[in-house]
Amino acid sequence: MKLRTLMLAALLAGGFVYFTSRSSAVSRRLPLAAGAAAGPLWSGPDVGRAAGLSADEVNNIDIYRASHDSTVNITSTVYRRDFFFNIYPAKESGSGFLVNDDGLIVTNHHVISGGQKIQVTMADQSRYEAAVLDRDPGNDLALIKITPKKKLRPLRLGDSEKLQVGQKVLAIGNPFGLTGTLTTGIISSLGRDIRDESNRVLEGMIQTDSAINPGNSGGPLLDSQGSVIGVNTAIYGPGGNIGIGFAMPIQRAKAMMDGFKTQRQFTKPKLGVNGAIVAGELARALELPEEGGFLVYDVDQDSPAAAAGVRGATQSVYVGNNEIGIGGDLIMRIDGKRLDRDNSITAAMARKRPGDAVELTVFRRGRVVNVSVPLSSSTEGRRL
Repeated sequence: MKLRTLMLAALLAGGFVYFTSRSSAVSRRLPLAAGAAAGPLWSGPDVGRAAGLSADEVNNIDIYRASHDSTVNITSTVYRRDFFFNIYPAKESGSGFLVNDDGLIVTNHHVISGGQKIQVTMADQSRYEAAVLDRDPGNDLALIKITPKKKLRPLRLGDSEKLQVGQKVLAIGNPFGLTGTLTTGIISSLGRDIRDESNRVLEGMIQTDSAINPGNSGGPLLDSQGSVIGVNTAIYGPGGNIGIGFAMPIQRAKAMMDGFKTQRQFTKPKLGVNGAIVAGELARALELPEEGGFLVYDVDQDSPAAAAGVRGATQSVYVGNNEIGIGGDLIMRIDGKRLDRDNSITAAMARKRPGDAVELTVFRRGRVVNVSVPLSSSTEGRRL
């Protein structure tokens, strides 16, 4: 009886070992999932290779390599008082970029405003003290200078008057203190007027969806050729980027530098007109030349335009849902250049200084006349 019990136990143990080992062998041969193909668990070539770069990626890389060393970080120290009237240093930071090999740097006025001490940090982390040479608060621009200890590579300045909505742009700067950051996008619109934190109107701005964040201010906005076409200035709304950023056209910075070079005080010139661009079907409906221009609604009293006899609207009409002033002058050209964009007059004024004159080609009561207008300094506001 005892022998029979031992034999039965051995038989059961042997059967258990046989079936479990067979189950394991079968399970090893089962696929991971029904219908799964044999082979490696990943897809791709058997031999790893570096990813190929598109032409656009190569363009981004080339521009960054050429421009990164010319973009700087700017820190300005402002001495403030705390609750107990103790003085403490508070730092504001932004970006800037080299415009010549003597150490001239363009940045935003708000980056350096109020700072008693301005420090520039280069891409290689070398540091310099900077002096403020010129300020243009009306366009939120400033010109500062360092004394370089080595050869510098300035950026090439482009032309902001020939920009097109949809063209590619690249922004380089130091958002949130993250130095040497590149973002890309397109020009979303041109000729935007926005208000800065001081409630001052910044006219004729470039709108872009390239990510611009705090710390980008003063950095370059570049085109696909690597030329600077704007100075990154502001974002829409508080906090970080939401896809709506603004840059000051580079022509304004050129005008500031020209004024500094000739030792002429930089002030914004004023024409003193208000109106809107009309062309095409709308111009024909108003019995104006089809090529259109800037239709003057009203003229500021005591302005250069008023002194030169530029005329405003005498009545208004509705075209669709738009109320339009008619009977005034249609300014078709300034200094021979057509006015076909909302920022055309602002761009023309950016090239001028008080005391300069502009030649207006005006359509008035069925005939074309030329009007010469000497310019004066502007006051704050939205007049052109």
